[in-house]
Amino acid sequence: MKKATILGIALAMCLSSCSEDFLNQTDPTKVEVDLFYKNEEQVKQAVSGVYSQIQALTNTAYLFGEFQTDNTTIDLNPSDRGGAGGWEAFEFATVNSGNGEIANLWNGYYAAMYNCNLTLEKMVNATMSENSRKEAEGQLKFLRAYMYFNLVQYFGDVIIVTSTLEIPDPAFELVRSPQADVWAQIEKDLKEAAAALPAKYAAAGDLGRATKGAALSLLGKSYLTQKKYADAITTLKEVTTLGYALNANYADNYNISKKNGIESIFEIQYQGDNDLGEWSNFEYVFAPRVSKGAVTGFAAGSNGGRNIPTNDIMAAYEKGDLRKDISLRPNFKLDTTTYQVPYIVKYNYPHTIVNRTNSNWPVIRYADVLLMLAESINEQSGPNAEALGYLNQIRKRAGLADLAIADKTAFRTAVLKERRLELAFENHRWFDLKRTKTPAEWAAFMNAHGAQERAKPTVARGNVPFNSTDYVYTENEYFLPLPAPQILINPKLTQNPGY
Repeated sequence: MKKATILGIALAMCLSSCSEDFLNQTDPTKVEVDLFYKNEEQVKQAVSGVYSQIQALTNTAYLFGEFQTDNTTIDLNPSDRGGAGGWEAFEFATVNSGNGEIANLWNGYYAAMYNCNLTLEKMVNATMSENSRKEAEGQLKFLRAYMYFNLVQYFGDVIIVTSTLEIPDPAFELVRSPQADVWAQIEKDLKEAAAALPAKYAAAGDLGRATKGAALSLLGKSYLTQKKYADAITTLKEVTTLGYALNANYADNYNISKKNGIESIFEIQYQGDNDLGEWSNFEYVFAPRVSKGAVTGFAAGSNGGRNIPTNDIMAAYEKGDLRKDISLRPNFKLDTTTYQVPYIVKYNYPHTIVNRTNSNWPVIRYADVLLMLAESINEQSGPNAEALGYLNQIRKRAGLADLAIADKTAFRTAVLKERRLELAFENHRWFDLKRTKTPAEWAAFMNAHGAQERAKPTVARGNVPFNSTDYVYTENEYFLPLPAPQILINPKLTQNPGY
């Protein structure tokens, strides 16, 4: 940043010696910051811009939420190992501070945070109704809290930034704040967001924006993550009064014709079948590598072979669980050959343009709230009829028999399993494992999974041997490393232990 600043000053000095007026003209295709944020429409556009940045972050969130867990694995390409130092590392537990995906993650979150803070500052003087101002502020505080909710679990201590900087130099003085302070900021933002946001929006065009229910649900999840069970119960019960309900059909949560339905509390919005740049492509990223059009319907599409369901999760479904066929397939058939490569189907729906699908990404569903309530009640006072009722609502929809559990530990295990299957491939697994296990327990659990994959890989590896470091987990990997470039830019940022 200092080098860039010096270069910019030098360039400015050179330009100032020229007399041509055109060098001093404003680019007509760009809007200066001081000329924007002036009215309600511009503020709304700015808020939508932050949502767009969250959308971009969601495109690769599976790497962190699913890929580095026991839920998914890789359809390895023996002839192309270009991803070995990047996205593949999350599957094999070989992530280091030089990983490009880590740098993209950090930079993407803080870039979105900057725009969030800038809009909060600039909108104060905008000409707009107080109700609209209140709603915009609530949405931005929810989004900021959501970003920090992810960051603090990815990295542990992180930098708290709630305002913009006039000049770059103070950025070199920023240090990581303790996790407790980050959680306090998350709680503050979510409480203020919940007070400002409506339960529902009147305009159809506002579907997908953060609501009171979204803020309260994330606040309840924040309490649960911190083991503040009484606060989690109180907060999550408030969500149950806001009109949400389970869809009768589990598949409706992903059906592109039923987006933002009665079970949806917050989901990332995508729109495909056009050239507007808002499409999703999870269907292609998750499709088996050589499946051509057998999965996507478009032979010309590039299939990623990522986020492949593991043998372990496929075996975890009980007989008769309706969610299994809605979530995954064990193989695919191309021409006359059946390939034993499983794949996710939650986000697979007909579309008209290759690589441009319409599927939204669910972040918080009402099912998640019910399971969090069941977990919180059990942790607070043990399993009771109320906790079992929340758990069994989820099981009933899945076509499964009610459970009757009187033991606290057994109930904890049952809830975690139910979360794994109910929320499969929705980026909850890594946080759930971390929330319910110590670093030592987490490392032992993942090493057992790694041994299972090494002994019997879910997908054939084409004679590519495992490296000695593949699937070897240590306690320090409970958190990701800070990107190496950030440490170089600001030496006051300490690296996480073990990296």
